[in-house]
Amino acid sequence: MSKNDFSSFTSIPKSWPFEEAVKLADRIKSKKEKSDKPALLETGYGPSGLPHIGTFGEVARTSWVRQAYQALTGQPIKILAFSDDMDGLRKVPDNVPNKEMLAQHLGKQLSRIPDPFGTHDSFGAHNNAQLCSFLDHFNFEYEFASATDYYTSGRFDAALKRVLEVHDEIVAVVGKTLREERRATYSPVLPIHPETGIVMQVPMEKIDPVAGTVVWRDENGKAFETLVTGGHAKLQWKADWAMRWYALGVDYEMSGKDLIDSVKLSSRICKILGGEPPINLTYELFLDDQGQKISKSKGNGLSIEEWLQYAPEESLALYMFNAPKRAKRLFFDVIPKATDEYLKHVSDWAELEKNKDRLDDAEKEKIYNNPAWFIHQGQLPEKAGSPITFAMLLNLASVANAERAEILWGFLKRYDDTVSAETHPMLSKLVDCALAYYADFIKPNKDYRRPDDKEKQALTSLADKLRAVQGQSVTADELQNMVFAVGKEFEFEPLRAWFGCLYEVLLGQKEGPRFGMFIAVYGVSETIELIETALTRE
Repeated sequence: MSKNDFSSFTSIPKSWPFEEAVKLADRIKSKKEKSDKPALLETGYGPSGLPHIGTFGEVARTSWVRQAYQALTGQPIKILAFSDDMDGLRKVPDNVPNKEMLAQHLGKQLSRIPDPFGTHDSFGAHNNAQLCSFLDHFNFEYEFASATDYYTSGRFDAALKRVLEVHDEIVAVVGKTLREERRATYSPVLPIHPETGIVMQVPMEKIDPVAGTVVWRDENGKAFETLVTGGHAKLQWKADWAMRWYALGVDYEMSGKDLIDSVKLSSRICKILGGEPPINLTYELFLDDQGQKISKSKGNGLSIEEWLQYAPEESLALYMFNAPKRAKRLFFDVIPKATDEYLKHVSDWAELEKNKDRLDDAEKEKIYNNPAWFIHQGQLPEKAGSPITFAMLLNLASVANAERAEILWGFLKRYDDTVSAETHPMLSKLVDCALAYYADFIKPNKDYRRPDDKEKQALTSLADKLRAVQGQSVTADELQNMVFAVGKEFEFEPLRAWFGCLYEVLLGQKEGPRFGMFIAVYGVSETIELIETALTRE
């Protein structure tokens, strides 16, 4: 689709959600049968466990594609959050009560198993409620769908009969991906045992597309004829995925790199059924601090609850927004950078909004390429930013050994007496997060080193220069120039070695803030004292 098809844009923004939105718009425009139905974006969820950081990432990214599509076309579009709650329970999760009770229901549908928490009609219903609560917390717009409801209500009946009509073609395609033993017994149909409620994985003895039934035997040799409609059977997941695309007319769905082969196979099945597979974006997986793929069962990654303990949710959203096709480490040390990048983006957006009426097309495009525009659904929130970076707060907490918010607020108010929790809610949130992050990750790892002779001379010179301006009104930029001048005077090569000295000797860490700004916030007198302490440290 050319840019001229989007009347409100002289050029299409280059951010990845807009690139995906253009593909989606092309697909909708090229459909043979025109419809007033909204474009349909799907995101899937396996309710055998609780929502996690990957759930957040997939729904957030899908939401940003929808936002870009609406901005480009003005056409209706919706997200369907689909729960596979008709799946059989394969194993008892570790993080639930009443494990012995659940163990008695292995193999049964999640929506037909008692809730171990005792709050809902079934285990599937409990986890579905957790999913909806999770998505609602982050203000995602979506329509929830239950596989059980869709199967039992008849919404999939026509598609399921179609599966029987092309059963052998599906088996032939899937069979090429299976081992010989599994290939001999494979069928895309999983009948529900009418006596035990177990989701059966057995070979089919007869397929009757006209009657809409399959004939099979259980482990005791007893034969059954089962309707595939009305919730009496379900499909193996790759065939099920394809059937959903076909039955619902899904236009777009993203998935992880580990599902590339599954997407290809399900796309072939969808075409066999007579449908057009959705546009797919394959996103990379998250890695732990050792570069290994994160796993819920291994517990080697970072949970959403842990991230939100140390930084605001906007920073997590930004981390999910950036480069979805690139593998990224998802560990605690990425949090400060993601937080300050978000603050920079929202500040840039706010500046553009101030002058929006005077912006040329290229500058307006910067708004739509700004991740904060997506994170805040196109509406710049009041009091969104912070006058102080998260990195600066972490360094203040580190130097002051701060354990209470009042300590940090003391420095902040002396630097700018207009700041408060009421006027700067984001700063207030960052203060609390900084205290938690400092206590858990910085304080246990502080490692001060002693300065060498050259560094001692340079630090002494910096302290002398600060004494000369003590009590005067000096800006952060002027202080930064002072720090630079000392580094050049003592011929640090490269100059960053001088800043490395400041961080390692004064702060006990490898990296640090823009030092002039640090002095301005921490205080000239306090910085002089910090230097004197470092020079006398044993």
